[in-house]
Amino acid sequence: MNQLILGTAGHIDHGKTALVHALTGTDTDRLKEEKNRGITIELGFAELSLGTQHLGVVDVPGHEAFIRSMVAGATGMDLVLLIIAADEGVMPQTREHLNILELLGVQELVVTLTKSDLVDEDWRELVRSDVDELLADTPYAGSPMVFTSAINGEGLGALMEKLSETVQRIGQRDNDDLARLPLDRVFTIQGTGTVVTGTLWTGTLKKGAHVRILPNEFESRIRKLQVHGNDVETANAGNRIAVALSGASSSRQTVARGTTLVSDANWKSSWMLTAHVRLIPGTKWALKHNQRVRVHIGTSEVMARCSLLTKQEISSGTQGWIQLRLEEPVVARARDRIILRAYSPMITIGGGVVAEPRPVKRRILDKSVQAALEKVLEGESLVAVEALLSIASWYGIDTNALPITSGLPPGVTRDAITQVLAGGGLQTSDRLFSREIALEAEGLILCAVHDGHIENPLRSTIPLPVLRSSLPTWAAPEIADVVIGKLTKEGRIERQGSGVRNQGYQPHLSPPQEQLVAELRDIYTTMGLAAPLVGDLPPHLADYPDIWGLLKFLEEKEELVVIADGYYVLKNEFEAAVQRVCNLLGGQAKLGPSAFREALPLSRKQLIPMLNCLDGLGVTIRHDGGREVPLPQT
Repeated sequence: MNQLILGTAGHIDHGKTALVHALTGTDTDRLKEEKNRGITIELGFAELSLGTQHLGVVDVPGHEAFIRSMVAGATGMDLVLLIIAADEGVMPQTREHLNILELLGVQELVVTLTKSDLVDEDWRELVRSDVDELLADTPYAGSPMVFTSAINGEGLGALMEKLSETVQRIGQRDNDDLARLPLDRVFTIQGTGTVVTGTLWTGTLKKGAHVRILPNEFESRIRKLQVHGNDVETANAGNRIAVALSGASSSRQTVARGTTLVSDANWKSSWMLTAHVRLIPGTKWALKHNQRVRVHIGTSEVMARCSLLTKQEISSGTQGWIQLRLEEPVVARARDRIILRAYSPMITIGGGVVAEPRPVKRRILDKSVQAALEKVLEGESLVAVEALLSIASWYGIDTNALPITSGLPPGVTRDAITQVLAGGGLQTSDRLFSREIALEAEGLILCAVHDGHIENPLRSTIPLPVLRSSLPTWAAPEIADVVIGKLTKEGRIERQGSGVRNQGYQPHLSPPQEQLVAELRDIYTTMGLAAPLVGDLPPHLADYPDIWGLLKFLEEKEELVVIADGYYVLKNEFEAAVQRVCNLLGGQAKLGPSAFREALPLSRKQLIPMLNCLDGLGVTIRHDGGREVPLPQT
């Protein structure tokens, strides 16, 4: 069954609480001060049954001093009962409440003119005309209007019928969304502990679930769940719920009104919000750069500085982009509604919608970013996600946090990710990149491989660090390896060891290198076993930047053998020397270096490295008393 929240709104002493009592049988004035003063100060709650449909009712204060409580209560309402006393008509808080409801995007409105027993028919017509004029330029023009009296019961049945008709037009909340419960009351019950209440905006909460209270980052567990006073195992979106918390962190010092209960690990607190805002028509205020304002989001109220993201100030009836630099962190999601109130005097001046709940620090928005942010707020799921990708560019977007940064349910974002990937996008373990970035990254990697082969044709592969550095420094670090893996899977490049090369690439010499290699062959052929160390080669060879690459090339071609660091000889010369050692000294032991002079006619500088090489190959065996040359095995 669809769970909905009905809220009241209207000027002080226009009969909101009395009407709620007449409809539900519940007195929502629960504080002694409220009883004594005859006004609502805090939020009151009740349940209204409309046949099979049950509504949670939130009775909000009407006095201007308690607008903060009104905003907290209006947050999360599906429809509102705008209450106007027939004997007084439209009053200042009526107008302010209506502005707040419109700024919060409340879907439906039903108007009731209370205290109808105090006025005659002529007066009723005048009041009805005033209300029509009030609603004319709002989304609520033409809303149902019913005269009622809590004294004699007039119109109560008709009002219930209008409410029943209205709720049929309201969409179902998504229970598969991330759970979020802005807290509007916190109290302690002996034997139960800390209890919090609020309207479950989205998602589902279950008894026993582990939860966090943000922005204070305190962890707890749901000990008990109630919906309208009844114990339940599961609470769904749209319900007024009470949650009993357990755990050391669930004390009144750490859990307070204005904080938010969440269950998903990807919720984070934010010190900045990028928002599209508009000021209400007729306000004398304008938003200027660095202006201090009060920001209401969920049930929290924080102070903030406005950083204008457009060059012009935002004045009465106009709209624009701002970034709010908050003095305290809040929990926000893209597409959340906010209310802006003046620092002093505390009056409502405007409101807006959060586009970036975790933004980078921005200055003036360029047209492309502004257009993308507009799509985030208003576009279909794929359009919104692609807009986020265009803003994120090389950094990509966190797929785990996408339901928060897009304001869309997890199932919807998963479908959008699938569509992005089908269109050529790229995904790493936890980040998503647009098709444009994927193609550009592929091009840069392929270009780096191609250029690497041209710049150093002797190198069989291009090292991975070189390829990673071919992407912009601000790119997410994991994107290079994912692109390389994709290109390898497609057969456009191939991996070998710790490097990458073009498919089928073989090292080769450039014409200048071929001339140098010919000189090296001549030297090693002429000098035989007594070939010079690399540092002793002619200067134009020894100082050649890639001399080691040339030697490696000859080694891989099996023309040279490495005897020691910097000491190379021709392979056939080395094999002949091994054969001489075995023929002349095979079976002998306790041989000193001089005993090898006939087989290895070398200076001591080269003889010792040569003998060490033979030791490593097992041709000779070194003992304390000298070397042994084993007889060749037959």
